[in-house]
Amino acid sequence: MTEPRLPALFVADARGLDILNSIATPVDVPYEWLDGGEGLLDWLSQADLVPADVLAMFRTSSAPGELDAVAAQARELREWFRGFVYERKGAPLTRRDLDELAPLNRVLRLDDAFVEIVADEEASPLTLRTRRRWSSPESLLIPIARSMADLVVTENFADVKACEGPGCTLLFADHTRARVRRWCSMAVCGNRAKQAAHRERTKRH
Repeated sequence: MTEPRLPALFVADARGLDILNSIATPVDVPYEWLDGGEGLLDWLSQADLVPADVLAMFRTSSAPGELDAVAAQARELREWFRGFVYERKGAPLTRRDLDELAPLNRVLRLDDAFVEIVADEEASPLTLRTRRRWSSPESLLIPIARSMADLVVTENFADVKACEGPGCTLLFADHTRARVRRWCSMAVCGNRAKQAAHRERTKRH
């Protein structure tokens, strides 16, 4: 019997970092959410990066092993981006970083997106909306790459931090007013730190 998957972690306040957190150690043992095709589809669904009908289409129409191969590509892209982020977190990006983004740009160029005029009930009667042709399973890499690209161009890398929890591998964007966030989650690593500090104080008295 297949064990149920753990819910994905979305604590980074930035999808581009949530992707890096798709492998993590939430409870002592490393967990890989992108472990195969089904894991990739499940994570994309929880991240709300791909429409449900598109995921259902690929789940039923893809050849055996095809989605597993795309999941492997997603993991490769993720680990390349992890290296890029870790080397640069804590300081703003500069124009000199552009050359190192070539692997990401190669994936972005595969995008088969277009705009069309649609009805908009909430604002003006008609509006433009971007849509994407999901022509192959590899197109599932596009929203992942786009989230990474959004992080690069919209986030100040000086605010990108690693959780200070012992053994925690999670990254996040610190959007607190004073930029004092230290933990992936106060409920998890923050609480552990408080408990450890309390035990240390108790020992001293």
